[in-house]
Amino acid sequence: MASDFLSLISKDIAIDLGTANTLVYVKGQGIVINEPSVVAVTRRDRKVIAIGWQAREMMGKTHGDIEVIRPMRDGVIDDDEVAELMIRSFIRRVQNNRLMRPRIIVCVPSGVTKSEKRVIRDSAEYAGAREVYLIAEPMAAALGVQLPVKDPVGSMVVDIGGGTTEIAIISLSGIVTMHSIRTAGDEMDDAIANFIRRNYNLLIGERMAEWIKKTVGSAMAMPEEIVLTAKGRDLVSGMPKAVEISSEEIRDALSEPLSQIIAAVREALEKCPPELSADIRDRGIILTGGGAMLKRLDQRLRDETNLPVNIADDPLTCVVRGTGHVLEDVDFYQDVLLTNN
Repeated sequence: MASDFLSLISKDIAIDLGTANTLVYVKGQGIVINEPSVVAVTRRDRKVIAIGWQAREMMGKTHGDIEVIRPMRDGVIDDDEVAELMIRSFIRRVQNNRLMRPRIIVCVPSGVTKSEKRVIRDSAEYAGAREVYLIAEPMAAALGVQLPVKDPVGSMVVDIGGGTTEIAIISLSGIVTMHSIRTAGDEMDDAIANFIRRNYNLLIGERMAEWIKKTVGSAMAMPEEIVLTAKGRDLVSGMPKAVEISSEEIRDALSEPLSQIIAAVREALEKCPPELSADIRDRGIILTGGGAMLKRLDQRLRDETNLPVNIADDPLTCVVRGTGHVLEDVDFYQDVLLTNN
């Protein structure tokens, strides 16, 4: 009863604490925050200067007294102190009543360890949470696209985020087969930056690599190939430099991380029980997360698996929307939440 009363007078929150972006869902309101998981602090006393979009604009452009930090790495907290500051800031933005501590549900990778769970719980509690629940990202993504996760039927989700790719086959409110690999959007950006450095002696930043991926990155040949200009610093002369890069070259750069993701999907399918395999043959694979938006990735997976592959509507918000469904009725969805073990 006390918990129900507190839920009425505080704003309970669902958080998709992603490597690239953090999304916050408030009970009864929907998604209210969608910002980069980036924090700018002073080096001397770790005082926060900016969080989210404002901090991201500072990446690669700061002087020696300011450090821009991404506190999440590979889907889990890498810098406890800065992550807590970021979570606290987002909570304060949506909480009018600072005295009432909210109940929070946080999404985590399906392969998260016990110690990583503890770090996430502790960070949320120190940031002001009354209670903290955890949910696996692929389960949240499945709920976000309204798959029948409670039914005795197999549903397959491939969630490609910034730090991890989460692959899960779900049935009866549980993950029957899962595969979590730390190859996702960030590794694609690194592959592009490394390719350009090796082939053009050009050093580019994280934001430039991400922009190239989104603009010309693809998993298969496109009907019309694209050329763009990459800008950075010449490694030989040290001077600013610009080179033209084709979509074919970027596709070559992305071949290794994409091969790892496809291999993980195939491995999950090979471990799937026969009855659920039949369901997936009929129902197909759902792609979610920012990586699902890579051009022609769905077609590449269709060719590799001979299965139907569909991209979720608004794949970037699937996980937080699914977590929001749980937040709206925690008792009904209790069986999809992770235990402390």
